[in-house]
Amino acid sequence: MVEPIAVQEPLRVASGQGLELLLPDCPRGIGAVITSPQAADLIEGVKIQPLSLWPDDRGYFLEVQRMGSGLAADFPVESTQVSATVSHRGTIKAFHYHLRQTDCWTPVRGMLQVAMVDLRQGARTFGLRNTIYVGELRPWQILIPPGVGHGYKVVGTSEAMLVYLTNRHYDPKDEGRIAYNDPHINYDWETQHK
Repeated sequence: MVEPIAVQEPLRVASGQGLELLLPDCPRGIGAVITSPQAADLIEGVKIQPLSLWPDDRGYFLEVQRMGSGLAADFPVESTQVSATVSHRGTIKAFHYHLRQTDCWTPVRGMLQVAMVDLRQGARTFGLRNTIYVGELRPWQILIPPGVGHGYKVVGTSEAMLVYLTNRHYDPKDEGRIAYNDPHINYDWETQHK
């Protein structure tokens, strides 16, 4: 008689707002590297919009958001929050997730290695990881829906600044955290040397 293979159950992270979040078991790596806003391997619900950067002899101008248009067009004006964070070279801030909040990230200085993992049980892309390199050299804005774990590492030679909009005011009860080196997500933060 053949013994059944034991399948490890994914670990439950959180639930609410119609979402059940689980930790997938991922192989070591960085997942799909996204090089186009229309990439086939992009996590379901994540959206990318290239932004125009207007340089001149004084520096450059970057428009982050016009309310009512772009990726954050549906964010309600009365509860949208705009925040910014500066992180030193080599800093890793990961992983965070939300059950209700949608984030809209715009790196405005430096370069970030953005890491995301789909934690949503039943999602077409559950367990998929994405890596997106964004910042001064690739001015892309990224919309991150609830249930997608996200974080970043500052890459390059300088600090980075991230400006982000959220569709609701900060609520610490809605923010969950998973260690950057969680063995289930198994994200490889080391420089890839490709």
